[in-house]
Order: sequence, then structure tokens, then C-alpha cells
Amino acid sequence: MIKHVGRHNERKIIIVYREVPDQDHMALVVYSDVLPGDIHNPLMKVLEVEGQQEKSLADALHKATLPDGRNMLGALHSEGYLKKVQTNQIVVVANATSNVRLDELNKIVNEMEAGDDAKSRLQNLDNNRGLVDPAVGRELGAPPERNVPAVPATTALSDSDIANNLLKQANEMEVSAKSMLAESKRLKAEAKELTPKKATPKATGVRKTPAKKTVA
Repeated sequence: MIKHVGRHNERKIIIVYREVPDQDHMALVVYSDVLPGDIHNPLMKVLEVEGQQEKSLADALHKATLPDGRNMLGALHSEGYLKKVQTNQIVVVANATSNVRLDELNKIVNEMEAGDDAKSRLQNLDNNRGLVDPAVGRELGAPPERNVPAVPATTALSDSDIANNLLKQANEMEVSAKSMLAESKRLKAEAKELTPKKATPKATGVRKTPAKKTVA
């Protein structure tokens, strides 16, 4: 069924505002049977299309214009077609077989919107703080200290864990030592090759004759 339509005293009405600000027991409506054609026809087009996408028909009417260029919502107000009626006297056409009073409908819609808003705020808190799901016992609006996530306890290392860590460190040190030893040998060999060799004295080939003993 189409939204924003109902009856008041068996007259067809278009519900522009479901609730008047600061007067939630009152609504603003238009009696469609008194509208002139140059307002009625454009209004019905907005109601049937753009109006079905809006929570309040007034939002759609505020964006629309009449053929003469006037704002549609402003024209309804200036021409005196907006009428204030108590919500408990308005019957909203819910579907082909059932109706509901506007005050009851407003209560249901407001409760649903409040619930959705609460769920949204709760989800934002969960996403930003990492809070637990309300199903596990958290209440909406609880003090922040109640909503702090539990910090997991630190697990102590066993003797086996410590031994494995020490063995890992020893293996790393051994690999490092082998690498340093190999580097040391390479440097020694390179230094040996760069060290100048000492010259060996050449032989003259002259043999020394031992001195003869003198005979007395």
C-alpha cells in the first residue's frame, strides 16, 4: 500500500508530518478533496514516487515545485491547506485489509528507530573498542570500566621452552663463529700473499783454503 495516506472523519487525507515538533500528539495533514487541480495532481505524483522513499512526506514536498515554480510545501502552507489534527483521530491505511491509528503507528516507528539507533551506537563501540557482544551480558549504557575487554593472562614458559630458546641461540652463535673463522683464514692468506719475500744471497763459487800448519 502507498505510504502517507489515511482518513480523518472518513475524509481522505495526505499525512505531511506524522508528528508536529514539540507536539507529538498532533500531525499536519492535507485534505485531498479540497485541493485545486494545479496542486492536487503534482502533489499526488510526488506522493506516489519520491514520497515513498522518505520517512516524512514533507521532506519530498520540500524538494518539489509546482508548475508555477512555487515550492510545493511552501505553497500548501501559504494557501492554508496544511491542517493540524490529533494523531489518535487519524486512521492510517496499513494495507487492503487492516488499518492502524497514527498515534499507535508513531509509537511503533519511534521504538524501532530508537532500537536501531541503540544497535548502531553499540556496534560503533564494539568496532572502536573491541567490546564483547551484548549477548554475553553487557548492558547498553554501562560505565566504561565495565566494558573494558579482558586482557589475556601471560603464559609462563616451561623448562622445555627455555631449553629450546637456549639451543636456538647457541646454533646461531655457532654459525656466526664459523663464518668469522672462515673470514679470518681468508684475511691471513691474503696478507701472506701481499707480504714481500726476503731476497736469498747468491753463492760466489770461491772455496776458502784452510790455513796450513807451520812445522817447527
